[in-house]
Amino acid sequence: MSTHPVVFVAFKEFDNLGVGYLASVLSDEGYEAMIIDIRDGKAEILNLLRKQKPLIVGFSVIFQYYIHEFAELIVYLRKSGITSHFSAGGQYASMKNEDLFKYIPPLDSVVRFEGEYTFLELVNCVYSGGDWRKIKGLAFKDNGRITVNPLRPPETDLDRFPFPMRSPLKSYALGKKVATILAGRGCVNNCSFCNNTAYLRQSSLPIRRIRKPGKVVEEMEFLYHKKKCSVFLFEDDDFPLKTGKSFDWVDGFCKELKRKKLDDKIMWKINCRPDEVDHNCFALMKNHGLFLVFLGIDDGTDAGLVRLNKHMSIEESIQGVNILKKLEIGFDYGFMLFQPASTFASVNDNLDFLRQLCKDGTTPVIFLKMMPYFETRVEKDLRKDGRLKGEPGFWDYDFLNISLNHYYDYIMDSLAEWLSDVNGLANVAKWARNYISVFSHFYRMTPDVRTISAEIKKEVAQSNLFLLDILKELAAVFESGKYDPVKYRDLTGYGENIRKNHDKFKKQIISSVDKVCSIAEYQNILELFEH
Repeated sequence: MSTHPVVFVAFKEFDNLGVGYLASVLSDEGYEAMIIDIRDGKAEILNLLRKQKPLIVGFSVIFQYYIHEFAELIVYLRKSGITSHFSAGGQYASMKNEDLFKYIPPLDSVVRFEGEYTFLELVNCVYSGGDWRKIKGLAFKDNGRITVNPLRPPETDLDRFPFPMRSPLKSYALGKKVATILAGRGCVNNCSFCNNTAYLRQSSLPIRRIRKPGKVVEEMEFLYHKKKCSVFLFEDDDFPLKTGKSFDWVDGFCKELKRKKLDDKIMWKINCRPDEVDHNCFALMKNHGLFLVFLGIDDGTDAGLVRLNKHMSIEESIQGVNILKKLEIGFDYGFMLFQPASTFASVNDNLDFLRQLCKDGTTPVIFLKMMPYFETRVEKDLRKDGRLKGEPGFWDYDFLNISLNHYYDYIMDSLAEWLSDVNGLANVAKWARNYISVFSHFYRMTPDVRTISAEIKKEVAQSNLFLLDILKELAAVFESGKYDPVKYRDLTGYGENIRKNHDKFKKQIISSVDKVCSIAEYQNILELFEH
């Protein structure tokens, strides 16, 4: 239809499904759409836009803590002569459009909430020269005044959308390609640290919409046969395990995988709560390719779970984890060791919980600080108590105990590589497990690989126990107040010990993974000769 494409700028660690759906809707209507990664850099993005001369550039502002990056890029593009219509979308853009126009003055419009049809209408208007300011679902700035148009009715049937546009698929492990996918949208939970409920309330979207199992499998079948994809990561906040009081959706999904002869050809990962883990349901899913679960554990105390409005208990968390361990399904988890209400006592209780969770090496120790995301109960409570610091979009807070602030600052600095770096020990340990999972599913298991798998688990267990011991010891030091608060000069031995052990454990685990890769490559060569 148009000689000028529509370009989306988004984070693309894997596929950005939100942007992918918008791009596929445009493509179905005859527009050329392309998606580029904001991490490509300002100069490269500018050169591409100068070459493509797009009608519209859409910016996917999903995360509030990346606004500066988007603002810097958008201002740079305008100053460099790009005159395309600039539109932003995403959760932050939808709920905080006034703030976004303030931070990013060159923006022309904001697509609010679900954008497939709103953005298509915007592109049609810009292409035809129509008045896009009347479009439902848009916000825009006109003569310094922000106008927010009425919302459009939501799409009730997600299967009416075409499959999302995807970039060339990346490798997951051992050469197996990976794609992200959705079984539905929305979440029925109302956790105090999450703004999903506020998002749904403001948008008038249904709390939850679930796709038909057959359509999800149809998309997986397409990706398997046309894109050679064999690893699928479901991005649903809460995978549709139960619909009502039964597991009918999961049962239908697994039957479709079996009918399409995909159950032994693919692997898949889901997100869910630990209290949703049911032995029979997860055994069924494992037999049809489930290999990994991300669990929203979040806190290791019952009092903390009440504050988070999780409506579950520690006993239920442990029970769910134990079922996964028994079924030998891998798991990662979210865990907020540091929260606005944290004390040294709660930190120690949570460290005890992490020891129980991670001492066997099934999964690495991981944790973070709860951040006060916009429109959450946590943000509102901190604001009411006068504890928010920073600026809109970048709020933070201090703990009530100054020594706990020092403890947090010290360990997060000392453990930055261990916990957060893509090449850090926690991530290396996760990927070691993933490599074993992929090998187990697609290759011939051997005694050597079983031994290596046990070695990796032992190495992860040892690293977990070392880390938890250090965290406990440092908590005692900081709680006592017997430390130098100026650059923590008396604690240098701890930092050196952490670095030394990080490198030691990481080297051991990488060596084990290299052995698995060599065995897989050998089997690949044998298979070539056999055929």
